[in-house]
Order: sequence, then C-alpha cells, then structure tokens
Amino acid sequence: MSVAEGESGGGVGRKEAGRRARLTSGEGGVIHSGMFKHLICVFFLGLLPLAAQVIAPPEVVKSAEDAVNEMGKKIVMGEHEIAVQLMYPQWKERLAKRIGGMEKLEEQLRSIGPTMARNGISILSVATYGEPKVHEVWPGKGADGAEVMTKWLLLVPTVTELRVLQNANPKPALLKVYGFQVAVADKDKLNWTFINGSDVTVSDLRSFFTSLPANLQLPEVKREEVK
Repeated sequence: MSVAEGESGGGVGRKEAGRRARLTSGEGGVIHSGMFKHLICVFFLGLLPLAAQVIAPPEVVKSAEDAVNEMGKKIVMGEHEIAVQLMYPQWKERLAKRIGGMEKLEEQLRSIGPTMARNGISILSVATYGEPKVHEVWPGKGADGAEVMTKWLLLVPTVTELRVLQNANPKPALLKVYGFQVAVADKDKLNWTFINGSDVTVSDLRSFFTSLPANLQLPEVKREEVK
C-alpha cells in the first residue's frame, strides 16, 4: 500500500469515526448513546422467544372443568363447606393463619350461607366457561431420572349467577360474577384441589409454584348486572 493510499484510508477512518460519534452523541438531532443502547436492548428482547403454550390432553381439561362444576353444584345447594374440603392444602393453611386458625376459617365458610340469606342473596348457578389456561408445575424426577413437572395447574374461568332482593325494589336484581378457580392435581391421579381466584394474586401462586411465569396473566374478575 502506498503512502497516499494510507493517508486516504486514514482520512476515511477519521470521517467514519466522527460520523459514529455524532450518531451516539446526539449532534445534528441523531440518537444519543443512552437511547441507542435502549433501542438495541428493545430490538434483541423482541427477538427472544415467548414461553411455549402448554397443551393438556382433552381428558385432563374436562376432568378439571367437571370437578369445578361439581363443586359449584354443591355450593348452590348450600354445601359451602365443600370449599374447605377441596381447597389446595397449602393455601388452606395460609388462609387459616391469616384469620387466626383452621377452626375460624371453617366457621367463616359455614356462615356464608346464612349471611347471604339474611342479605337477600341467593346463588342460582356456578359454571365454567371459556378455555382454561394450562400450566405444568412442581418439578420432580421421571422414571429415567430426568426432571419432569408432576402436577397440572389450570386457571378455569367461572361465572356465578346471583339473585339479590332489594328492599326498595320488589324486583330482584340478577348479577353475574366472573372469576376463576385455580385447579391443581397430580398428573397421575387428577385429584383436583382448588384456590378461589377472587382471593389469590400472581405472587401468591408463584410462592407455591415457582415455575409459573412472572408475567402470568390471571382471568378477569368482575361483576355485572343482568338487565
């Protein structure tokens, strides 16, 4: 390479360096270094794959929905204690600690029916709707020693219809309460236990099931009056 060529190349190099400096310094209205780094991060984060959707066999989903519907039928009949009997054990213990013991928890649930009756509230139906969201939780060891998830966790949407008698209005109001049940079962048994979605948060669930994603989306909880 000749001296002339070397000098020319150096000039181009200096110009390119100056151009890059301007790009990252904000001169001339271009991107400053902090924003440049931010855009690079956003770009590469956008390329990261999303967590794969877990698909359970149809019989597993049906089993969970049937169990929720069966529990709902018993609640409609006034058997509110079924909610304690089928509650996820660790969640039951946590709730009991919050209110002062298991006896108080059971007493509180037994009082739901009479309290609702005194306030003119009747449960007309409890049913599942929509598509449950499926997750696999609770790491364990498979027959070959490899790590496997040993439990199913389904977020099962529910709708509860209520009739409310109002003193000022002879016509009862009809309400629909949308919520969900967290249904948990061993994969080899499908022995479903439940966490009521109106009481639980993502943090609560992840404290029990650490394999759940941090950005877990829970079904909507809301109520609306039927006109």
